[in-house]
Amino acid sequence: MPTKIGKIQKPLVAESKAGRKLYCIPLLFSLGEAPREYAEMFSRYWDQVKDHLDNLEKIGTPHRIFYEMISLAGEEGMRKIQQQNERTHQFVKSRIDHGAVLVPLEDETLFMEYIDWGVCLSVVRSPTVAKRIFQFYKDAEQKRDKKIATQINDSLENDEAAILLMRDENRIRIQPQFSPDIQVYLVHPPILNDLHNWLRDHATKIMDKAKDKKA
Repeated sequence: MPTKIGKIQKPLVAESKAGRKLYCIPLLFSLGEAPREYAEMFSRYWDQVKDHLDNLEKIGTPHRIFYEMISLAGEEGMRKIQQQNERTHQFVKSRIDHGAVLVPLEDETLFMEYIDWGVCLSVVRSPTVAKRIFQFYKDAEQKRDKKIATQINDSLENDEAAILLMRDENRIRIQPQFSPDIQVYLVHPPILNDLHNWLRDHATKIMDKAKDKKA
């Protein structure tokens, strides 16, 4: 069972120094022209993630970083992350400055196939066609998941710690494919629930506005 990290107790530290460790951080994105309330929570989220990782270094300093959607290493991979979000880029860069390396997580071909079928699924109208596309989408998803799990299993060395930045719903789906000897730690800062609640309420408001326009 994954360990959820808030405060690390001394017995946990003593028991967990040995073995492969994966620190899983939910990957969140800033919103374009986000309201001030969300922007402040988003910034606090990454501050709290940093604090939790500082605690986790007591049981193992992360030497590798796996980042969902990134198929490139080094500076090329960092540029991709920066294009997605500057705040997340700052976080990853701070870990690299402490000696970690960015490891390609995705196979670009499999990732693009997964994305393309997802786009098709979002615009299709016919139920019959949707059923067929959904199967293609699930097939692409399974191939992508297997590749990600294999990359983590093969890259993480004995007694080494690494960071996985991935959306929680994807991590939950892929985690059963991790090697059983990998100790999984979930980094869920207190502000995470507030962010999820805000995003849920924001999505509800958008849906309500869309319904009002149709009425």
